[in-house]
Amino acid sequence: MKSSRIYFIDIVRAFAILMMLQGHFIHTFLGNTYGDLNPTIFRIWSYFRGITAPIFFTISGLIFTYLLLKSKEKGTEKYRMKKGITRGFMLIGIGYLIRIPFVQWFSGKFNSKFIAIDVLQCIGVSLLLIVSLYFLSAKKTIVFSLITLGIGVLIFLFEPLYRTLNIEVIPEFLGNYISKNNGSIFTVLPWFGYSSFGAFIATLFYWNLDKPHFKKTMIFSFFFCGIFLIFYSSSTLIKLYNQTDIQLFKSVAYYNYLYARLGDVLICFAFFYSLEQYLKHPVILKIGEKTLSIYIIHFIIIYGSFIQFGLQHFIEKNLNPWQSAIGAILFLVGVCLIAFYYKKPISYLYTTIASYKIKKRLISILPNKL
Repeated sequence: MKSSRIYFIDIVRAFAILMMLQGHFIHTFLGNTYGDLNPTIFRIWSYFRGITAPIFFTISGLIFTYLLLKSKEKGTEKYRMKKGITRGFMLIGIGYLIRIPFVQWFSGKFNSKFIAIDVLQCIGVSLLLIVSLYFLSAKKTIVFSLITLGIGVLIFLFEPLYRTLNIEVIPEFLGNYISKNNGSIFTVLPWFGYSSFGAFIATLFYWNLDKPHFKKTMIFSFFFCGIFLIFYSSSTLIKLYNQTDIQLFKSVAYYNYLYARLGDVLICFAFFYSLEQYLKHPVILKIGEKTLSIYIIHFIIIYGSFIQFGLQHFIEKNLNPWQSAIGAILFLVGVCLIAFYYKKPISYLYTTIASYKIKKRLISILPNKL
């Protein structure tokens, strides 16, 4: 069996996490008035910032599903499924944990803001759904592939029907997964659609990765599908509306951000996959492997997280463009360095304490033995 690693996945993940870091930093600290000084540059920055979340969800579905499918060859399929379930619940738990306002709780102030849903909970639920779909498809790759493709298409197509959905009869804790009315930033619908498309793409890699010319074929497929979705998906939906008189096609076409953003994701995939051999630098790959640590560290530094004492409380919306740009670069470097090396001082401290306890124990014992 030939083991193949798809380096471009880690490269894309590194790009997405770095885009998220600079996006959160500049959005949090750039003064509101500066966005009007050069609207073109600001719109370009906003557009590329908007690509970050779709890339995250798509690449998460892709990498998890690819590893799940490859585990069949190694006979570790059940282990991979259990690991996916554990990972899913872990991400959901961390998503809640980093938002718990412990300081407020200790002072007797309680509110339900911390149960709002963010990216980690949504990715966690997406992993659980992918495992469930794989199990329900009887672990048959072709069936799973068609199901994930169909679900992705339908989730995006029916977006107007659940855009303002709010089911008040269910508890707020669960309602936050499907409604933004209580402060949720991401919801399972439509974001699981991107993970579902990522799972579908993973099946293509699983079947064809070792075939001749697959890489070139995939790069061109990513590029042309991306161009179609960005520039022609709306007009195609309008044609379907004209032929069928189904209002849903028209509603999606007039607010077609989901398919268009998927096109952006595919263009990014084409770009980074084509440059894979030039970008698979150890530092870039390591950033791609440390996305969860980087996300948690950046969240604590900017927003304060559970300690409620972050940079946001000191300089929110007070920086000019040059300060924001330089600060974002320093922030990226700082967070990545912490993510790379934070375990070393902890390990050293643990070893030192353990060594001290052993020495102390030996000192107390040896005189008695002598």
